[in-house]
Amino acid sequence: MAYESTATLDPRQAMNGAAAAARRTAEERRLMAWVGKSVVFKGTLTSSEDMTIDGRVEGSIEIKDNTLTVGPDADIQADIVASRVTIFGAVSGKITAKDKVEICDGGSVEGNIKAARLAMADGGFLKGKVERES
Repeated sequence: MAYESTATLDPRQAMNGAAAAARRTAEERRLMAWVGKSVVFKGTLTSSEDMTIDGRVEGSIEIKDNTLTVGPDADIQADIVASRVTIFGAVSGKITAKDKVEICDGGSVEGNIKAARLAMADGGFLKGKVERES
């Protein structure tokens, strides 16, 4: 599912935005929700689709039946609930995953993890307890 905003005050801008969107190829359109590098989000972030975060989130993240990818530039200070969590950046908070938590090279977690499976690459960092989710 692609997200495209056409909300604007000037109808000419909406037409230009629609024309630009029509020119994009299918590969260029986003297939998941995305929080960019320059975004700072405070509160409860909820999604019903896969999500990638490259910015900063403080609070909680709920993506119960989908995958969360924490990008290499991300700074997450939040509790996370998702089906699967892949971490390339920094997470501080409790992580609960139905399926798997994967801490990649350069990724770090400071907090407890509850998941059915945990994978950690060389260069990954974990400071906290791990509990197996059954």
